[in-house]
Amino acid sequence: MNLMITGLAAFFFDALLGDPRSKFHPVVLMGNLISGLEKILRRDEDSDNLKIIKGGVLVSVVLFSVYAVGLMIVIATNFLPGTAAKIFIEALVLSFMISPRSLAEAGQNVYDKLISQNIPAARREVGMIVGRDTDYLNEGEITRATIETISENTVDGIISPLFYFAIGGLPLAIVYRAANTMDSMLGYKNEKYLYFGRVAAYFDDVANFIPARLTGLLFIISAFLLRYDYKNAFKMMLRDAAKHPSPNGGYAEATVAGALGIRLGGINYYFGVRHFRAYMGDPFEITRPAHIQAAIRLMYTAVIIFLSAFFLFNIL
Repeated sequence: MNLMITGLAAFFFDALLGDPRSKFHPVVLMGNLISGLEKILRRDEDSDNLKIIKGGVLVSVVLFSVYAVGLMIVIATNFLPGTAAKIFIEALVLSFMISPRSLAEAGQNVYDKLISQNIPAARREVGMIVGRDTDYLNEGEITRATIETISENTVDGIISPLFYFAIGGLPLAIVYRAANTMDSMLGYKNEKYLYFGRVAAYFDDVANFIPARLTGLLFIISAFLLRYDYKNAFKMMLRDAAKHPSPNGGYAEATVAGALGIRLGGINYYFGVRHFRAYMGDPFEITRPAHIQAAIRLMYTAVIIFLSAFFLFNIL
């Protein structure tokens, strides 16, 4: 029961406080640890196999360290007077591991700029949440990039940490957040990180395997409740999810595309280099700014469904 209350409280704290920007934010501290270990371990002159081994050492050290911290927090809260204080501290820490409000705000900021026809400002806003080049994106491409980000980040920014909290408490939620942070920092398929970041990328893929597919199902239920096209959402998940370059990202993106009757994927530029990402969904509708708000509604509904199911599981 305490886990359930803590999860609900964390969602409430995130809605109330958002994701404060601070050098003491737990994810920032994780990033500092990862960067410090990378400086110690990564060497360009190392062989490919040695880079993989050193990358694995980094992953092991980070995951062990953050799990130990999470466990110490849980042990420390056991000495607090009363259950409420324990729940408050753990919920506050857990709220730093999830990001529904910041994800919604990022999408809403892009939407606001598009509605005001300020395309340059919209490009700057979307450039803060995507890795692709944004200097020449038009309204439709900005909208597509935003929806793709909201969809995919519903998995690794919200459902995955809550999933691991549900099965392993706060320490496991923190471990997941560290794994995802390592992937975002090291999991690139370029010359610098192709081998050194391979273990981090693989671990993140494994960690998101179940939550990604769960999120797809949550989006289908959300589409039904919000009166979007839930049948098409299910169809597109089955048809297009595997087309995504990530083994997990397509389950969120294809399902949202199907629910909204739009098409995601297409041509993106990274550092001036053209890449094509397979299409997901059929373009029954032209992608427009209103679809950003629809994606945000789907995201929040999916999270509420997950928390509701968690609540029911704990009281039955």
